[in-house]
Amino acid sequence: MTVATLEQATLTERITRFLYREALLADEHRYLEWEALWDDEDALYWVPMRQGADPQTEVSYIYDNRARIASRIRQLNTGLRHAQSPQSGLRRIISNIEIEPGEGEVVTHSNFMLMEARRGEQYFWAGRTTHVLVPEGETFRMKRKTINLVDAEGPIGTLAFLI
Repeated sequence: MTVATLEQATLTERITRFLYREALLADEHRYLEWEALWDDEDALYWVPMRQGADPQTEVSYIYDNRARIASRIRQLNTGLRHAQSPQSGLRRIISNIEIEPGEGEVVTHSNFMLMEARRGEQYFWAGRTTHVLVPEGETFRMKRKTINLVDAEGPIGTLAFLI
């Protein structure tokens, strides 16, 4: 194994651990820990209503900057958000992780399947997530997270949880 191959394998393992950790925190409603994964500047959490959308000219399901992410977490932490009372049971599977190392950041693409259980009903969400990560020590901080839902252009249920 070459040094470059070993470095790529180490990077892949670190990123995979980060993506799994981020999913676990969201699934378990550990909002403050999830929020701590975000970069303090330039953060963007985006769920477009269609692939290839322009968030400047089209409506999005979610288009949160850093301040709005913090506000969303405060709302979820009150326990009073009707759409999440009681909280949804969430579990997601992440697969097909692809990594594009860049200068000062890493772009990842992955597929996900999320099962939401709420008030006796089960809902399934699927899509492709793009993360832009900034290295920080042995881990990363999220600079951007974009979720392209498979069925984004059709009617969808509420996204009152962390997708």
